[in-house]
Amino acid sequence: MISFDGTFYTIADPLFEMTIPAWEGYGPDTADEADVTITFPDGSRRYATFMTVDVIQKVIDKNARTGESLGGRYFWCSDLIIIRNVGFEEMAAAIRDLIESGDIEQACGLLAPLDHAGDRQRSSVESEACS
Repeated sequence: MISFDGTFYTIADPLFEMTIPAWEGYGPDTADEADVTITFPDGSRRYATFMTVDVIQKVIDKNARTGESLGGRYFWCSDLIIIRNVGFEEMAAAIRDLIESGDIEQACGLLAPLDHAGDRQRSSVESEACS
């Protein structure tokens, strides 16, 4: 089930909850990229960046024009999960599969747990941005 509070989309699943910030022009059925926080029933959290191959190609093409990343000769992004199809349901399906296969710990960076007020603890390790 997908809910929206005006700032974040939340996807509830028995194995996890995914929180996705709302970006202008991106919706649950059209998002071809997203930064996602995954919260597990035990309170532990992980982070992932989702992109389609088309989004990656656009970034590489832009970098070729701007000269970034050796003129578009490479692309990197920590915690990247590449999806074939757009949408939050596709992203949730990938997370579900990563959990069930046991690969979630290698695929997604660990975030610090939230304190009782819902804020992250100061000692959290944050993921790198895409480049």
